[in-house]
Amino acid sequence: MSKAQKMKSPASTSALRLGLCCQFAEQPIKFRTTTATALAKLPRREQLSRLAELGSANAESLLAALRFCAAHGIGSFRIISPILPIKTHPKVGYRVEELPGADEIVAQFCRCGEFARAQGIRTGFHPDQFDVLNSPDADIVARSIADIESQAEIADWTNADTVNIHGGGGYGDKSAALERFRRNLDLLSPRARSCLTVENDDKTFSPSDLLPLCRSEGVPLVYDAHHHRCLPDELNLEQATVAACATWNREPLFHLSSPLEGWSGPKPERHHDYIDPKDFPAVWRGQALTVEVEAKAKELAVNRLRCYLQGAE
Repeated sequence: MSKAQKMKSPASTSALRLGLCCQFAEQPIKFRTTTATALAKLPRREQLSRLAELGSANAESLLAALRFCAAHGIGSFRIISPILPIKTHPKVGYRVEELPGADEIVAQFCRCGEFARAQGIRTGFHPDQFDVLNSPDADIVARSIADIESQAEIADWTNADTVNIHGGGGYGDKSAALERFRRNLDLLSPRARSCLTVENDDKTFSPSDLLPLCRSEGVPLVYDAHHHRCLPDELNLEQATVAACATWNREPLFHLSSPLEGWSGPKPERHHDYIDPKDFPAVWRGQALTVEVEAKAKELAVNRLRCYLQGAE
């Protein structure tokens, strides 16, 4: 049984689980980071000591974030990608085992995973846009693999079941680009492959572009309804929802956001602080879904959307 299948249902009257992404707007819960430039000025021993301090502090913040979610009916939390800062950097990166107090740091993250499991809170990762599995540049692919593997390692500790990436670039030939994506999946470890998901984007790959790969390779599709409106294909929202759900062997994960300046604005791909209730798909209501709320107002946006949905039931 997978980690996702073991998760409890969210604490709500609906099967729908709303997710908070990475940060907080008002809560005093912060995640700390550093830069390669700052670390490079330190001797290696001091670098590792500083990184251990940051990793431990971020594990504490993650537990605080999960406790907030449990107390406020938020069923999912996206863990910030650099929760172990610059872990895969080519010059100042590190293996967790190198950090002073590594066992206790890992134990802290494992306690986060145990809490999330007990409370029925789903966790996951979303590496940044620089992780590109289908790049024609072997060095970029190697760095992307390293990032995905690193996040899959932390996912093991935190009971996370998704490491979600975009399809990547089209590079003038989308079919060839998707074939590279398919081939490079074989470079991933079984652990990373088991939690990898792929998301339709607003510039290159629509749901219908990605669905054949998802079906053939067993990679779940994270359906982003906002991106789909920005980059439409022959599927309508209801058809894309059904098709995306069919790629999952566990609870599907979707994304939702609203455009900053409206759908007729100059850049509809930019995210608003909140979700316009009209943008919440009616077909998603009552379904066993995780919907990550990609809104700049963070926990305030999740709460406002939850209140709207509860009032509409």
